[in-house]
Amino acid sequence: MSAALLPLMVAVPLSAAGLLALAGLPPWLNRVLLLAPSAGTLVASTVLLWITRDGTVLSHNVALWPDGIAVPFLVDAFSALMLWTTSLLVLVCAAFAIAVGDDRTSYFCPLVLVLSAGVAGALMTGDLFNMFVFIEVMLLPAYGLLAMLGSPRRLRSGRVYVTLNLLTSTVFLAGVALVYGAAGTVNLGRLAGAAADSSMVAVGMGVVLLALSVKSAVVPVHGWLARTYPSTSPAVTALFSGLHTKIAIYAIYRLYAVVFDGDSTYLWIGVVVFGATMVVGVLAAVGEETTRSILVFHLISQIGYILLGVALFTELGLTAGIFYLVHHMIVKASLFLSTGAIEKAHGTGALDRLGGIAAREPLLAIAFMVAALSLAGIPPFSGFVAKLALVAAAFQAGEWVVAVVAVAVSLVTLMSMLKIWGGVFWGVAPEEADRPVHGPHTEAGSTPVLVRPEVPAAMLAPCVVLAATTSGIGLGAAVLLDLGSTAAANLLDTSTYVEAVLG
Repeated sequence: MSAALLPLMVAVPLSAAGLLALAGLPPWLNRVLLLAPSAGTLVASTVLLWITRDGTVLSHNVALWPDGIAVPFLVDAFSALMLWTTSLLVLVCAAFAIAVGDDRTSYFCPLVLVLSAGVAGALMTGDLFNMFVFIEVMLLPAYGLLAMLGSPRRLRSGRVYVTLNLLTSTVFLAGVALVYGAAGTVNLGRLAGAAADSSMVAVGMGVVLLALSVKSAVVPVHGWLARTYPSTSPAVTALFSGLHTKIAIYAIYRLYAVVFDGDSTYLWIGVVVFGATMVVGVLAAVGEETTRSILVFHLISQIGYILLGVALFTELGLTAGIFYLVHHMIVKASLFLSTGAIEKAHGTGALDRLGGIAAREPLLAIAFMVAALSLAGIPPFSGFVAKLALVAAAFQAGEWVVAVVAVAVSLVTLMSMLKIWGGVFWGVAPEEADRPVHGPHTEAGSTPVLVRPEVPAAMLAPCVVLAATTSGIGLGAAVLLDLGSTAAANLLDTSTYVEAVLG
């Protein structure tokens, strides 16, 4: 694959979004234009994974401007992994949205395409300011998606989401300005190791990392996520869980490796904060009584695990963190879609209003259980490999306290997954969940037939696909570990990446 084709991963979904927004196309064509760019990106990123598996970095300067002015697009093993995972999630979540009818909402399809274009641009850019721009491109359609779909609380939650992200984006931009004022550039190649040479660059990048931590929902700046994600539709919640916080996490990994050169001076801060994120998130989930609110707090907890990899900043730590990042994006989206399918079919996600789903929907129950056990770190699923590698990396780095915390949090996570299983899938549903239906020939005064809604196959398929993917990652963990190791090596030694940015 030629590096000159990299900008198409942004241009194609943006062009499709423009066509969908301006032209009154039939529904089937809307769906094709929604799914096709993500399918194309998935194929292209698979090719990119093959090309970058040995440490190769592809680069292209957009519009052929001189180096330092042009927008550099780059793909190494880390960004290729993220492109593959995000395109898979957009494709699967879009298919689920079509199944539940979300795509019939005005502008849903173009907004999702703009979101995916922003994600691709943020993953590929080698310029700090353009990273800010692409993250904003990713956030703008999110405001619309959050407001259009979901519960009546969505508008109030949307105000929280918009206010928080506008403030955080302002902080991000202020950090970029500080960096530019101190270094005279925002090109990541020219900023390589600059934090060690200039205290002002370190301060500016610290501000940027603070903004990214808020966008990642790191404790103590995590409350916005718990207040907003449960209010939108299940498809959008799953999409956001796999894209928004994860792009910020990717940026933290990339910027700390390049600009700070992995400086160990500040790593203890990450160990403390990310360990606290694990604990606070999982404990908050214990008291929740709906499937989505439990999963959202576990999303916060798992972010602590993922970022622990960069706080350790060893080869094993970075490899484990990257493995955990990919695993978690897939597993969490699977859980949101599994419970979302039940929520759509039964009209509720409250544990006390559901029950007995496993007997009527065995395939959905299996998909949920596979993803839940993987999230808790039970073998042979991908979560076991991810947590084992991360705990081993923590012990190797001498951070035994946070390693013990990680194991303890996993046990509480398992308890929460069993809580959902017991409330939703096991036992017998309460009588009020039954829906009496009179057949066309039911005689007056006769007892109505009690039936329960079924989850359609179109809703079930995306959940099964992601559950099967996490199972495959667990059983074939060596493949992802090898790719994660290559990505970690590029972060530990950024010389190849820097040379590619500089052209």
